[in-house]
Amino acid sequence: METISGYVNKIVYRNEETGYAVVELFGGGEETTVVGSLSMVEEGEYITAEGVRKLHPLYGEQLAAETYQVQAPEDVMSMERYLASGAVKGIGPALAARIVKKFGEDTFRILEEEPERLVQVKGISERMAMELGSQVAEKRDLRQAVLFLQKYGISLNLAAKIFKQYGSELYTVIEQNPYRLADDIAGVGFKIADDIAARAGICADSDYRIKSGILYTLFQAITGGHVYLPLGELWQETNRLLDVEIPSIEEHVMDLVMDRRLVVKKEEDGPIVYAAKYYYMEMTAAKRLLELDFSREISEEEALSRLAGIEAEEGRSLDEKQREAVLGAAGRGVLVITGGPGTGKTTTIRAIIRFFELEGLEVELAAPTGRAARRMAEAAGHEARTIHRLLELAGMQEEEQERVRFSRNRNNPLEADVIIIDEMSMVDIQLMDSLLDAVAAGTRLILVGDRDQLPSVGPGNVLKDIIQSERFHVVRLTRIFRQAGASDIIVNAHKINRGEPVDLGARSRDFLFVRRPDANAVINAVIGLVCKKLPDYLKVPMYDIQVLAPMRRGVLGVERLNRILQEYLNPPDGKKTEKEWSQGVFREGDKVMQIKNNYQLEWEIQGRGGTVQESGTGVFNGDIGMVKEINAFAEEMKVEFDEGRVVTYGFEELHELELAYAVTIHKAQGSEYAAVVIPLLSGPRMLMTRNLLYTAVTRARSCVCIVGLPETFLAMARSETEQRRYSSLDKRLKEL
Repeated sequence: METISGYVNKIVYRNEETGYAVVELFGGGEETTVVGSLSMVEEGEYITAEGVRKLHPLYGEQLAAETYQVQAPEDVMSMERYLASGAVKGIGPALAARIVKKFGEDTFRILEEEPERLVQVKGISERMAMELGSQVAEKRDLRQAVLFLQKYGISLNLAAKIFKQYGSELYTVIEQNPYRLADDIAGVGFKIADDIAARAGICADSDYRIKSGILYTLFQAITGGHVYLPLGELWQETNRLLDVEIPSIEEHVMDLVMDRRLVVKKEEDGPIVYAAKYYYMEMTAAKRLLELDFSREISEEEALSRLAGIEAEEGRSLDEKQREAVLGAAGRGVLVITGGPGTGKTTTIRAIIRFFELEGLEVELAAPTGRAARRMAEAAGHEARTIHRLLELAGMQEEEQERVRFSRNRNNPLEADVIIIDEMSMVDIQLMDSLLDAVAAGTRLILVGDRDQLPSVGPGNVLKDIIQSERFHVVRLTRIFRQAGASDIIVNAHKINRGEPVDLGARSRDFLFVRRPDANAVINAVIGLVCKKLPDYLKVPMYDIQVLAPMRRGVLGVERLNRILQEYLNPPDGKKTEKEWSQGVFREGDKVMQIKNNYQLEWEIQGRGGTVQESGTGVFNGDIGMVKEINAFAEEMKVEFDEGRVVTYGFEELHELELAYAVTIHKAQGSEYAAVVIPLLSGPRMLMTRNLLYTAVTRARSCVCIVGLPETFLAMARSETEQRRYSSLDKRLKEL
């Protein structure tokens, strides 16, 4: 570690969101570039920084600061330099010179303690004097707060957020109930608050800690897809988290109910506990769905005549179930269409669209992801958008950072007569709640999806719950059409779904099983398939071939496969700029995936000559793109996603991306690829399930290659186990 001191000559770069900065520091007769979390440093200030010198490949030697302190100017020259830098708004070089000339070495004491005396300086009014004094006092209070918070291991960036939230109240918060940080400040979770509490001497069995632990446990379950937890399971998991024996959890839960943080419902199997907002999401979603579901009298003769005309246009006849779906859409406010691959969902959607267009009605199509929306548009011959774009994403709720805000809502509903949503198995309760909030009374809502796919990544089990409620007209498409029946992918997918045996030794054009006995042999086969055999066989680029793995970790997990595949598909090249990150290297040309919803990230679609054709915000969990450019000087990386959306990431935001040569099967929901390669060797029984295998196989358009042990495939195909997901939209629909 090295310590250097000097004046901040220039702030080269600063990210106001994270506090990361690059500054030029002058001291001891030389200039040093200092980088790090320098959120409160201003030009002209004198600082002491401690860190490690590193050699940047482009910018030379830098000091990576781990800690720093701003020191108040002590001599007249330092005071004038600081004030002239613009660190205090309203004071420029000329005014700084007059202030220091008037008060000399007493300048900063006057600014902090007697700012009213500044009126003695030409050009400063009484109001301006008080404003300048307030600025200086706030900076002093912030520095004192940072010094206090550093004793608790709190970073500079987080300290600034805490000061902004609480002001002088922060001392009481930290010493009495630091768990408030987890509730009030975005980016602070239970673990950080718990660490601060331990340093502050808060007892391990304090009421504050137990209540915060209960909320954290419940929100961890929500992250895993649940909407609620049984009380007994919540108690058990909270005990494990806190590592203390809680004699009883009911009293703490009821306190949180009184605070309107939790809702408890009594069920036959015992009480269940919701985070309040998720309970009300299910309740309002159920209420709105039922309100939308009206019956409408239609002339059967007219409807059948219109259908006959549509069949003549399309040059194909609808089967009985498809006709039922079209007539159901015409006669009901809410319709659900479910079916596996090759059962004619797209043909049915096309017929429904045409049916309503002939009636002069406005039809909107949407899907949860960009890939799914694009595929829907191509197949249906009608514009389709992501649900987020349909609802016109507008950012985040100010009072609730994780809650998305849309321009379309009950006060500004969607202007459509019919709304068709595809890939409904991917829609979680939060997105469903927002969608229903924007659907006006009298609008027809048609929900299309495969109920046997994996459930949504987010909380809830919306499609299955709606079907299980038996409150709506559901059309189940089961017939495999002749053209689809020629595909072994579709035939075998249905066999897997029904638990029927699949002949893995059969010669097939599009469903191949490559037997390999161990992990190294599997990896070698996967590399050969992705790099050479499948691109040559299908005449498609390597980037349209996707490796899908059941797990993130392990010898055949996504993390290891990505590192290996990167070396073969996008090896190091002197012409490609690289950026090291926590789990490896990003390289220009890499295939990457966004791993969390970020509603603030801005994107642009550029036309010829770099003109911006369209712009917006929001990049979502599971979006896949390619690294187009890495700019080490600006510390930015540009990624192009579906539809030509280009997003610029600051280096400090790269933790939101990961390599995507291999992705988990769950992350591939709603996507379709020319070919998928699925390594199957072994894994936890609860994970290696039939619907996981079914979802993986149905992601392929032209070819499925499974590499591994036949017994693993057969065990998954036989397994009827599904990971339990606690959701209750069906119960809310029934009770309403």
